[in-house]
Amino acid sequence: MADVSRQLVSAADRIDDVEWVAAARSAWAELPALYRREIGAFRRDSGPAGAVVLRGLPVDEQELPATPTVSGSIQRTATVPAALLVMTACGLGDPAAFLAEKSGALVQDVVPVPGQEYFQGNAGSVDLMMHNENAFHEHRPDFVMLLCLRADHEGVAGLSTASIREALPNLPDRTRECLRQPEFSTQPPPSFGSPDGGAVRHPVLTGAPDDPDIQVDFAATSGLTPAAREALTDLSDALAAVARTVRLRAGDLAIVDNRVCLHGRSAFRPRYDGRDRWVQRTFALADLRRSRSHRADDGHVLVR
Repeated sequence: MADVSRQLVSAADRIDDVEWVAAARSAWAELPALYRREIGAFRRDSGPAGAVVLRGLPVDEQELPATPTVSGSIQRTATVPAALLVMTACGLGDPAAFLAEKSGALVQDVVPVPGQEYFQGNAGSVDLMMHNENAFHEHRPDFVMLLCLRADHEGVAGLSTASIREALPNLPDRTRECLRQPEFSTQPPPSFGSPDGGAVRHPVLTGAPDDPDIQVDFAATSGLTPAAREALTDLSDALAAVARTVRLRAGDLAIVDNRVCLHGRSAFRPRYDGRDRWVQRTFALADLRRSRSHRADDGHVLVR
């Protein structure tokens, strides 16, 4: 795996170039068969938990530079971790990014930023509330990949996940029915602006009654009626009851099925000494063509 990644690193400098992504797609076939089988099986069926952690990926902490500390930090140059993320995205579908978020970079740094400790987003270090990634967006990611390059100093930061597949049996019928009504709205972050003049009304649960997709961000989704607000409380409680937490270490890759699983993060204390927690993130779309109208030149970046 490390050898394939290093060969891909030497293929080009900029990982966002179309040619480099095409090379990553080809290189995916050269990765170990067991790894490719696990990713393929997860893509087909992410299971009751809707998330998986793969350990032991080739991340060498001794070769890492200092953890970035600036807002909007991204990875533009080819590295072994970035190569692993983009190749895996190709195994799950296609890598994708949003121009309004982190400049549309395919590999993004999730690091604490001084002065943003209480921010409900990737730059903060307080508890990050459970959410679907970009829950407001029509073409939100199908999969979210989080590769740990460096853990926090105390090793207390936990990635929390909660699947609607496991929470659904705990929801009363009236709550399930309410969550299927377009009585909710989710605000986009300021970087995305306001689509169509504001947040769009939407249901929280869609699809098969016994295996629905979920669309919610507990920091940004509001119920528009008293019943909807009560249903959100019921949903939050049901998800909390089935939530799982894992503390990522260097070389751990978490993959979240963003269609059925929410994720969040527990609080930690950054020191801003160059050795803080550093996770790199990449999104994947299982069907890239569905977002064609949002992507210029049929690339990998959604411009709106």
